[in-house]
Amino acid sequence: MRHCDIAVIGLGLMGSSALYALLRRGADALGFDPLTVGAARGSSHGSCRIYRRFNFESKAYTDLSDAAFQGWRMLESASGRTVLLPSLVLEAGPPGSKMVAASRAAAAQKGGSAGPSTGAEANVAFPAFRLPDDWDVVVQQSGGILLAEAALRAFRDGAEDRIVRAAARIRPEPAGIRIMTPHEEVLAEKVIVAAGPWIGGLVPALARHLKITRQAVGWFAPARPDSVRYGEFPVFIVEGPRGVIYGFPDFEGRGVKAAQHDHGPVVGADAWDPPPTDNELEMVATSLAELLPGAAGPIVDRDVCLYTNTLRADWRPDDGNEFIIDRLPDDPRIIVASPCSGHGAKFASALGAMLADLALDPKASAPEAFRLDRYSSMQSHSG
Repeated sequence: MRHCDIAVIGLGLMGSSALYALLRRGADALGFDPLTVGAARGSSHGSCRIYRRFNFESKAYTDLSDAAFQGWRMLESASGRTVLLPSLVLEAGPPGSKMVAASRAAAAQKGGSAGPSTGAEANVAFPAFRLPDDWDVVVQQSGGILLAEAALRAFRDGAEDRIVRAAARIRPEPAGIRIMTPHEEVLAEKVIVAAGPWIGGLVPALARHLKITRQAVGWFAPARPDSVRYGEFPVFIVEGPRGVIYGFPDFEGRGVKAAQHDHGPVVGADAWDPPPTDNELEMVATSLAELLPGAAGPIVDRDVCLYTNTLRADWRPDDGNEFIIDRLPDDPRIIVASPCSGHGAKFASALGAMLADLALDPKASAPEAFRLDRYSSMQSHSG
């Protein structure tokens, strides 16, 4: 049986970032994942994610976002690959929008934002929009488009001999954590589990605290292609009357990618098929037609994203949808990473380093908001 110091189960952005950080520090680490880069499954599949420096979800995220930005630039320098394209990020909502207000507050911590602040101003600056004149708007100058697939390749460059392309299960034993695949078994001293929607199957104690939802993603042939070009049209997050949608400029030549950010129907971990129907994308299509008519048009491609989010905590209350980055209380050899889908990808370079710290340094701990002890069921029962 092979041995290693640290195994990483799941090599999406979080797991690959953790493996990258471990190997860069000279650790004896192996990664396990049956999916190859480019596979149409997994929380990190697809070409792009939004990078926001200022985040409406939590005040703690701005410093984390800065650390992630440095991580992405270091990854680009080390790999020679471009992984982060600079882009304006525009957020908009009705007067008094809590989302816009929170992003403005986050921006104020780091020197503020610049650009349109009302719907009327946004419509002039970006002609693809047709927002109500009195809407609240905030524009981030330091946002970007995270090239997710390119980042995965950069993390894995040079690490092929440390990657086992197989699904894995884990079994804690006194001698270590046994990693079982269809073809071999490996004994690890510690394991990082970063398996996206499959994490509840690997760590059953987590399952009760997680919710998986199916999110429909579409690419739309824009009515006014000139108004949605990369560099002239921002990444957008718009809180409309039907819910929150987000999208990208046409930076790939395949149309405007847009999706609903509000949680979709609750599903299992393998609900990737079939592709989204027109009905599933109706809310996005209608919102584009009403609020971003320059970006609206026929659906030319479609995909499914699964969000894996935490439920509301009870011991140290939070509102849910928060990261889990922590050691299991009853077996600290097992480190779990379940960053909330929908706003975790942009932080992967920083969270991977945090996971490596937890695996290598017994004194390291995650931020309080990310710890498992916020759930009464995850309090330590030792002693």
